[in-house]
Amino acid sequence: MKPNSLDDLYQSYVQDIYRYLRSLCHDHHVAEDLMQETFYRAYLYLENCREDTIKPWLFRVAYNAFVDYKRKESRSVTKEAGYFNELAHPDTTEGTLLRQERLEEMALSVDSLPEGQRHALLLYDFHGMSYKEAAEIMDVGMSQYKILLFRARQRLREAERRRSRHE
Repeated sequence: MKPNSLDDLYQSYVQDIYRYLRSLCHDHHVAEDLMQETFYRAYLYLENCREDTIKPWLFRVAYNAFVDYKRKESRSVTKEAGYFNELAHPDTTEGTLLRQERLEEMALSVDSLPEGQRHALLLYDFHGMSYKEAAEIMDVGMSQYKILLFRARQRLREAERRRSRHE
């Protein structure tokens, strides 16, 4: 690849990689750190990647950075993790609260999925990957990927039905 192609890659994929990492970790600052780590790793190994597989490769690098972060996090101890979550947001209109509540319910539903199903759903439905690209990132066969995606969607529909009945 060309020497200045990392800048072009960064400009092209920074938003996609950030949104993907944000959906995995649900923390703006961690997602930014992991995004920078992703592009740092991409810089180190960019010459080994073919141009036609850049986007799936970057998502794979991002996922590996996320897994490394989670492993490191599991070995460290944090205190008062919920402190900032309890602080009120300044614009607390009814519409904002309802929208936020709905997004939190959706995030909880997605988070409650098994890891493979959650990953399959995020790659295809939230990040616009093709089945083939997503299956390659997850390192599974196409049929296995489709099964994971189908089951994830099925579980989300069922969770929505249960929520609707209780409201």
